Amino acid sequence: MIRGPPGAPTNGLSLGDSLQASGGGASMERLWGLLQRVQQLSPISSQTVYQRVEGPRKGRLEEEEEDREEGAETLAHFCPMELKGPESLGSRPGQPNLIPWAAAGRRAAPYLVLTALLIFTGAFLLGYVAFRGSCQTCGDSVLVVSEDVNYETGLDSHGGTLYWNDLQAMFLRFLGEGRLEDTIRQTSLRERVAGSAGMAALTQDIRVAFSRQKLDHVWTDTHYVGLQFPDPAHPNTLRWVDEAGKVGEQLPLEDPDVYCPYSAIGNVTGELVYAHYGRPEDLQELRARGVDPAGRLLLVRVGVISFAQKVTNAQDFGARGVLIYPEPADFSQDPHKPSLSSQQAVYGHVHLGTGDPYTPGFPSFNQTQFPPVTSSGLPSIPAQPISADIASRLLRKLKGPVAPQEWQGRLLGSPYHLGPGPGMRLEVNNHRTSTPINNIFGCIEGRSEPDHYVVIGAQRDAWGPGAAKSAVGTAILLELVQTFASMVNNGFRPRRSLLFISWDGGDFGSVGSTEWLEGYLSVLHLKAVVYVSLDNAVLGDDKFHAKTSPLLTSLIESVLKQVDSPNHSGQTLYEQVVFTNPIWDAEVIRPLPMDSSAYSFTAFAGVPAVEFSFMEEDQAYPFLHTKEDTYEKLHQVLQGRLPAVAQAVAQLAGQLLIRLSHDRLLPLDFGRYGDVVLRHIGNLNEFSGELKARGLTLQWVYSARGDYIRAAEKLRQEIYSSEERDERLTRMYNVRIMRSQSSGCSLPSPGHTMLIDWSGWRTRAIKVMKWTGKASPLAIVAWLTPGRTGTTHLLHPSLLAPLL
Repeated sequence: MIRGPPGAPTNGLSLGDSLQASGGGASMERLWGLLQRVQQLSPISSQTVYQRVEGPRKGRLEEEEEDREEGAETLAHFCPMELKGPESLGSRPGQPNLIPWAAAGRRAAPYLVLTALLIFTGAFLLGYVAFRGSCQTCGDSVLVVSEDVNYETGLDSHGGTLYWNDLQAMFLRFLGEGRLEDTIRQTSLRERVAGSAGMAALTQDIRVAFSRQKLDHVWTDTHYVGLQFPDPAHPNTLRWVDEAGKVGEQLPLEDPDVYCPYSAIGNVTGELVYAHYGRPEDLQELRARGVDPAGRLLLVRVGVISFAQKVTNAQDFGARGVLIYPEPADFSQDPHKPSLSSQQAVYGHVHLGTGDPYTPGFPSFNQTQFPPVTSSGLPSIPAQPISADIASRLLRKLKGPVAPQEWQGRLLGSPYHLGPGPGMRLEVNNHRTSTPINNIFGCIEGRSEPDHYVVIGAQRDAWGPGAAKSAVGTAILLELVQTFASMVNNGFRPRRSLLFISWDGGDFGSVGSTEWLEGYLSVLHLKAVVYVSLDNAVLGDDKFHAKTSPLLTSLIESVLKQVDSPNHSGQTLYEQVVFTNPIWDAEVIRPLPMDSSAYSFTAFAGVPAVEFSFMEEDQAYPFLHTKEDTYEKLHQVLQGRLPAVAQAVAQLAGQLLIRLSHDRLLPLDFGRYGDVVLRHIGNLNEFSGELKARGLTLQWVYSARGDYIRAAEKLRQEIYSSEERDERLTRMYNVRIMRSQSSGCSLPSPGHTMLIDWSGWRTRAIKVMKWTGKASPLAIVAWLTPGRTGTTHLLHPSLLAPLL
């Protein structure tokens, strides 16, 4: 019997037995298979091919080698190929005895490792790029999740955060265009004067609408404020006065309900003078042409600056009273669009400030009694709106120099004159009434930062129908409440809380919003992230403007690229804007005006705010603040495009809310303030002489700006280097970003360090020396720095604290 090498397992079967079992005629293939099996079971390869003999093991291994050689000789007779030992393969002394493929494998090992690393690295990079490409983010800070998403509901099956594309699609799916137009129509038909019975009914309906959506919290805040109304028993009057001082004919004021809230009470007499828009430069031009405004009644146009600024300017120049009229040349001349009736006057309050002027700085809760202090923004001279018809009668009586060409209008067939004209007697008999106003709140709680609020609000009240003034904003607010409630019911939960507010008392100077801010001022700058105002959102359809804080400029640019233009199919709003002006922010961004509800949030609470609107090309909406501001007139002005434009505003506001409430890191561009300040510091050079005379230097301002830029860059680097998923760090960074606006607010004089006007009326303080030399140079320069709302804050060193 032929056997294998010593120690090789045979499984009880000899080679001769195998041959016999095959009948002596076994094929070579079967024999070859058996030989291969024997060779595999043999320890030849481990003890001969890789033999390394050293030391005391040599004797024992030589004996085993003899047995293996005997077996190898036997097997060689049956093997179809020659089995060679290591000597025949050309091994050299002193080197391991390796068969060729083993030696080649050892030489190739480093290359195999390097190849594997390259394959792994390439696969990792390819997978990373593919994952990033499939993940449409909301910006650098938004969260992304796995691809296991149910696209029907927009939910992540693992309970993670939603993709931006999913949120956007979900939002657009639930936003209803048809409901907007119907709500605008129905709201504009209701009486909505603050404190009226009609307003009380609408307040209840809005609260029910909020509650029906099953928001997390719905409540109402009531404030008792002092509002001024006309006295029906003693209407305001305007009369001619002859040279002897005798009061003559009374000019008919077509609508006794049209008045200027917070006007001074009493009667004044003086010659009439035409003063264009009533800006400081207009009044200075009058003086330069030999017509002194002091001691006279001024006739000024509606527009460019607020009613309150017109009256304040007139008061500063010594005028006794102001008459304000709508000039037809300031409105659209398109014969296909409606125009304001010549018998219609324009309503507007004249308090240079916001909130209840009879409780300045105090919240008017529960009829709380406060010291008898009034706002310094209340005028000391009377003011009254008049119609274009009355104004044309007055302009015909004016003599004196011809008005400059840019002052001319369309009321007369001849040039306007500056005056003076005949004497006039103005009597204003408005009376103050303590009135309850109600703000309605609805809240969707956030999942990660529930104590940080993204606030959106709209004025509810209106003097007259108020279709454009407040009905559009109210309709969009209600639609957004319903849309976000539907999103929550389908799985969406914002990271931060969403707070929806319907304001009362807006036509009296944002009274409702300001009183609420005054009540919670100590915490709002730490809790409110951003305020989005829906007031005056649709005044046309040609141009888009955003009145905002610099912190929001980059976010607005990003969202504009996501919203379809209501005017140009296939274009986004951003593309529509840059088509007109490639420098998009010069075309779109405007400073926050004092007569906006958003102003109070930025000026008093240090909360970044935005108010955006669509407007007519280079022309104002003629019916704002009149009884002709109806749904029908708004629909005619937009030529049937009201639903599409209102839908675009709702999309813009909604996507801003999603970004602000959903992004892990707040998408506020805190570094932009440095550029804005530098752009506006140059305006101080006009006053360099006055500054040097008082020992002031602009070096303080430049140094403060440099400190801010370095602090902002340091914060940006910290954010970039931090762990993205660290919730504690994320919250800390968000708080610091929020405080980049609020830390600049003036504690001794809230709101007064904010420059809110683009006409330069604040900077006149240098020329008339309305400041003292005791203040620090930096504080004085900060007070006087022209620019957008909030930019002056950056010049104060305290602003750097949250960033360092």
